[in-house]
Amino acid sequence: MIRGSCLCGSVGWEIHGPVGNMSHCHCSICRKAHGAPFATYLSTDMDSYRLVTGEGTIRRYESSPGFSRSFCATCGSVVPMRVGEGRIAIPAGCLDDDPGIRPSMHIFAASKAPWHPITDNLPRHNAYSAESTLSEVAPPAGGSAAPGILHGSCLCGGVAFEINEPFKVVHNCHCGRCRKARAAAHTTNGFISIDGIRFLKGEDLLLSYKVPEAKTYTPTFCRVCGAGMPRLRQETGNAIIPLGSLDGDPGRGAEDHIFAGSKAPWYDITGNLPQFDEMPPAV
Repeated sequence: MIRGSCLCGSVGWEIHGPVGNMSHCHCSICRKAHGAPFATYLSTDMDSYRLVTGEGTIRRYESSPGFSRSFCATCGSVVPMRVGEGRIAIPAGCLDDDPGIRPSMHIFAASKAPWHPITDNLPRHNAYSAESTLSEVAPPAGGSAAPGILHGSCLCGGVAFEINEPFKVVHNCHCGRCRKARAAAHTTNGFISIDGIRFLKGEDLLLSYKVPEAKTYTPTFCRVCGAGMPRLRQETGNAIIPLGSLDGDPGRGAEDHIFAGSKAPWYDITGNLPQFDEMPPAV
């Protein structure tokens, strides 16, 4: 049995049969929905899947014609969704158990984030797969930014913001909370001062979930589409920006992997960035 759950635990599920089709998806819709550099999904037959708890907490957003993405209305985690006839797609970042399989490819690699390099040797497909004609449907486009201004938005376009200063630091975070919150292998977060971000619209659509046992961990998301959104930390005077929410290229990506000691068992960290089991030492 393979179990999974959202960050707050309201939505939980079990898989009692074989799983397959595990892949990293780099489409712009997945980046927006998860607020992460890419999403990792696997699938199983509906007969092998059982929703244990949380049906009333699940919200759905039609991200492309005829296809709806599901998320927890309490914490914003992406949760399993139906795909095609008799199949369900499982976001690997929310798994509580090792699924026993590993990603076999990158899909929609032609749409990958310009700030996220693919550094492993898995096969790459510009669309769903080499044999598929499935194409990407782009999310709503953000507005054009003036020099020195970077725009971002949620998947439905209801929330939009701009950043007017460069990131102080950008981390790939592999902690269990970030994996659950973004339902992904890891998140990529950029840090700026709280004065460096301005919401252009949709602040009333933002919801936040404070993890009860955490000191400050409070992911923020759009209540309409569930997309990961910036969090303003009044207590520290900074803002945390999920780079997956950006509409443009910040000109830089992550400088390291943090909490690598907590990484998902199904994900291999490759490339040459420094790795720290927890937070990097203070400079």
